[in-house]
Amino acid sequence: MIKCLNILIIGLLISVACLTQNNPISIPNVLDVIHSRKSVRTYTGQVVSEEQIEILLRAGMSAPSAMNRQPWFFVVVDDGDILKEFSESIMYGKMLSEASVAIVVCGNMRRVYSLLPDYWVQDCSASTQNILLAAEGIGLGAVWIGIHPQKTRTKKIRKILNLPRYIVPLSIISIGYPTGVEKPKDKWAEEKIIRNRWKD
Repeated sequence: MIKCLNILIIGLLISVACLTQNNPISIPNVLDVIHSRKSVRTYTGQVVSEEQIEILLRAGMSAPSAMNRQPWFFVVVDDGDILKEFSESIMYGKMLSEASVAIVVCGNMRRVYSLLPDYWVQDCSASTQNILLAAEGIGLGAVWIGIHPQKTRTKKIRKILNLPRYIVPLSIISIGYPTGVEKPKDKWAEEKIIRNRWKD
């Protein structure tokens, strides 16, 4: 599992490196990115560039998906009025009013594999994590705000964005330049690991 994750993220960072080979954005070590990632809710107000947004979206689209269906669909929100409406509509989403941009990661039900109808959640979750790691890797701060399967949140976001029924919002990623207030946490816990089989 760890080997597969490393291969996935190395591929992601190679993609980012290709995009930024003529750009001063530096690409840190993959494990440094993973261990440095944190939920960032306070931002400086500096604007996230279009190039950075594309880097994040390319990272999101590099995620694995069941049967390679790639059922994701992204809504980039940089309209301050919509971000404010998000912040007022979603519990624990207050930071969105201060964000430079948000990416709403959605599932496109028309691309879901019929024999695995619920796997889009895993696919789009992997996409969300890729975006979070890419944001950390290029010096941005981001936080994952869950939408699906909470029906009230899903309905609110669908209404605000005027989404068709076959596009289901899974998460909102609030993004901006970090103030430095938030720090990464050491989450290593050996007691959460077993080897081979559960033992009574």
